[in-house]
Amino acid sequence: MDFRLMELDSPLFHALQHMVDDNDKSTPNAPTQTYFRDAKAMAATPADVKEYPNSYVFIIDMPGLKSGDIKVQVEDDSVLVISGERKREEDKEGAKYVRMERRIGKFMRKFVLPENANIEAISAVCQDGVLTVTVQKLPPPEPKKHKTVEVLNEN
Repeated sequence: MDFRLMELDSPLFHALQHMVDDNDKSTPNAPTQTYFRDAKAMAATPADVKEYPNSYVFIIDMPGLKSGDIKVQVEDDSVLVISGERKREEDKEGAKYVRMERRIGKFMRKFVLPENANIEAISAVCQDGVLTVTVQKLPPPEPKKHKTVEVLNEN
């Protein structure tokens, strides 16, 4: 099921989420609660991806987050994972919310890196609420050299 096509805050999504139980082993291929939570976190985290001659750049808006709130890692040597959690501000004495519209909670994005991505050369910078993750490309493989074999006369 493609969760990008449906609004993840819909009643249908919540009903599916309640039907799923991590402890229910009767349907081993059924999605878990973790799967639904991750799908919702990924849908709420839009990203731009650019390719340059020497690198790939991932750009994600992270308003109000500090670098310590964001985690950038590589899983299975080929999956870039950007995750973290946006928390609600603590209420000050006497203040109460009249309206809450800003997103809070966990966020996550996963990107399968191309074969030429250098996972040893990744940098991440969060400036003015925008996270920029740069993954350098590996140099192109050198073309194989042809070997010439001398043909001898047998006389």
